[in-house]
Amino acid sequence: MIELSRATLRAVPAAVRTPSYNPAAVRAGIVHLGPGNFHRAHMARYTHDLMERRAEALSWGILGAGLMPTDRRIIEALAPQDGLYTLLERGEGEEGATVIGSLAGLIDAASSPAALLRAMDAPEIRIVSLTVTENGYCVDRATKQLDPQTPAIRADLAAPQAPRSAIGLIVEALRRRRDSGGPAFTAMSCDNIQHNGRVLRDAVLAFAEMRDPALARWISAEAAFPSSMVDRITPGTTEEDRQALAARHGLRDRWPVPCETFRQWVIEDHFAAGRPPWEEVGAQLVPDVGPYEFMKLRLLNASHHTVAGLGRLLGHAHVSDCLADADLAALMRAVMDRETGPTVPPVPGVDLEAYKRSLVARFANPAIRDTPARIVADGSPTILLDPLRDRLRDGLPVDLLALAVAAWMRCAAGEDEAGQPILLRHALAPLLRQRALEGGPDPAPLLSVEAVFGDLGTRPAFVAPLRRWLHALHTTGARRTLVAAREVLAF
Repeated sequence: MIELSRATLRAVPAAVRTPSYNPAAVRAGIVHLGPGNFHRAHMARYTHDLMERRAEALSWGILGAGLMPTDRRIIEALAPQDGLYTLLERGEGEEGATVIGSLAGLIDAASSPAALLRAMDAPEIRIVSLTVTENGYCVDRATKQLDPQTPAIRADLAAPQAPRSAIGLIVEALRRRRDSGGPAFTAMSCDNIQHNGRVLRDAVLAFAEMRDPALARWISAEAAFPSSMVDRITPGTTEEDRQALAARHGLRDRWPVPCETFRQWVIEDHFAAGRPPWEEVGAQLVPDVGPYEFMKLRLLNASHHTVAGLGRLLGHAHVSDCLADADLAALMRAVMDRETGPTVPPVPGVDLEAYKRSLVARFANPAIRDTPARIVADGSPTILLDPLRDRLRDGLPVDLLALAVAAWMRCAAGEDEAGQPILLRHALAPLLRQRALEGGPDPAPLLSVEAVFGDLGTRPAFVAPLRRWLHALHTTGARRTLVAAREVLAF
């Protein structure tokens, strides 16, 4: 059995692709906040591919920084492996295994934010990227503006030179750059948030304004905040993944990353201090990411949340099981065709009907063992509420999206129909669970959480179908509710 590390790369079986470059020569040019599975399947993979093509790309290595105590497990697993890990790219009936070498190092910022700030202040770091989920931006879910009452922001304002939030860290690092006469870096969001670059910029500038208006002006003039659209279905790593890699290839990897073969990255070409030529390895550099991210959020992400909530209540183990369920598959297609799809304007170079068909095929791939439980835990109802608001504004029905929101509300109560726990990692999870339990079949207590739902609780065209579906989920169960929905709505 081979223990993955730089020292053992030459002994890795030929069936596993290893870097053609020397990973020990990789130097950090990027700090990435949140080195979880998605980042390592996506941005780190693109950067690895570029290093395979260009020796000069070795200066764009990624320093992965874990902000949460839960990230420590990843860092501890990868440290003995010199930051190397195996990417398992799975199509139907096939799996490719590639050792990725683009990580230049790892920092446990939850234990040592000072070490991360020193790294971010280094002149060779020209990009700070983020995959921290919507919760990490500390914004109001309805307005997408920084919420100064978020505990993390309050703590960082009290100790601005020792921050722990992503927003506080970026502002403090940029302050150090300004005060030392150094250049600003690019801060690039890789999270599933509409207009993610704008959301990040607004949050950073709002926090900087609270600290020092002059600092906010400098950041506004010197830093860059490009938006990006990221797409690759990446489930969590299981012990089965580790054991299968060891059995098939004789390679012991403490944290391999499974993912689908499909990948897409669309980036706004707006950087403050240069960038890697990612377009050489398949990324799209465009003037405006908006149409692409809008398409993905409205079709892929909203569909994911639609099938995940009901799929979790129905007891499906994997997303592919959800698509094998005729009722859920029909619901996904109906949501795209009737409610989310009509909100998506034309996208340059994209056939939207073909894109929708590709989503059904990707979700149905049994080789990608993504789970409804993960999507429910990591997701936010915002993905469903944004298209819902657009339809309400235009006076259009929202029956299908209301059903998906009702399923999320039922999940927020914390238990499925068999009494098994349902995890929610939302920043307001304790409050949301309390309100879900308080309301039961009545959505009013949850709708009163304005940070999530805004004024939707005052919109009868939404509240009426939502109340009907939530009551049905509580009284007759997910299957009967779904069957009834198919009959009533004819999908």
